[in-house]
Amino acid sequence: MEFGIRANLVQVLHQLLQVLLVGMTIGMMRNVVPALAETEFGVPRGSFMLLAAFVVAFGFVKGAMNFVAGRLAERLERRLVLLIGWLVALPIPVIVYLAPSWSWIVAATVLLGVNQGLTWSMTQTAKLDLTRADQRGLVIGLNEFSGYVGVAAAGVLTGYAASLLGPREGLLWFGLAVIGTATLLAWQAVAETLPWAHAEAKQRLAAAASAQALRPRYPSGVSDRPGTAEILWLMSWGDRRMAALCQAGLVEKFVDALVWAFWPVYLHERGVSLPGIGWIVGVYGFTLGAAQFFTGRLSDRMGRHRLNVGGM
Repeated sequence: MEFGIRANLVQVLHQLLQVLLVGMTIGMMRNVVPALAETEFGVPRGSFMLLAAFVVAFGFVKGAMNFVAGRLAERLERRLVLLIGWLVALPIPVIVYLAPSWSWIVAATVLLGVNQGLTWSMTQTAKLDLTRADQRGLVIGLNEFSGYVGVAAAGVLTGYAASLLGPREGLLWFGLAVIGTATLLAWQAVAETLPWAHAEAKQRLAAAASAQALRPRYPSGVSDRPGTAEILWLMSWGDRRMAALCQAGLVEKFVDALVWAFWPVYLHERGVSLPGIGWIVGVYGFTLGAAQFFTGRLSDRMGRHRLNVGGM
């Protein structure tokens, strides 16, 4: 069993296509829905809490699903978790199409959070299974590049679809096409990568007696094989470096939430068309995706720490 991007190029490309479609699924909710919250879904003008409710619901659910997706992937396999994530997403376009009130949009966003937590995590995990340790920065960069290009592209495309077909119809047909295609490809074309993870684990066990073997270094009080609760404590506040990384991620996602919740509303109130909003907000997604295409590879050469500090 061979590791590396070139040796597993077909499956890596399938996984990149999957995360592109994952990005497009979230992107379809980031332009038309907030911009038309008042006219289509009955959100009172200036109602900050109601407008933010669907972003908050998404964040809490996606965060929880990201936390459990890794454990599920070890027990149920990566491909099955990916498929479950897509099946959860299938009702989302229909719910948005039929929604009589904003509470339906919040409910659809809860499903979107489950979908994103399972599918985005699995595309990333699967590619890490297939590649070598010296390619992991590159493969994460490629993953984020594909995902955020999908987010940006969907914002533009749904703007045009809503203008041509109407907001509800445009989101319905766009969503069904993207989610249906992704589900079919995950079922028919994506391979299970857990055997690669098991093969790497066996290689590490075989090298464990060597003085050069890589061994995890946990703080005092953490067992050699930490469970879920210990990992949560360690990553959140038990280790100073891990806590700093979590804090940086929190700040980045806070900025992302502002882009999602408020820019479309602000631009729509000033008369910008839905396609125009898609292009303006899409600049953020396209820039973020393009930057990660380069910074991922760069991190394999110069390390992660200085790039994190420079980004903040």
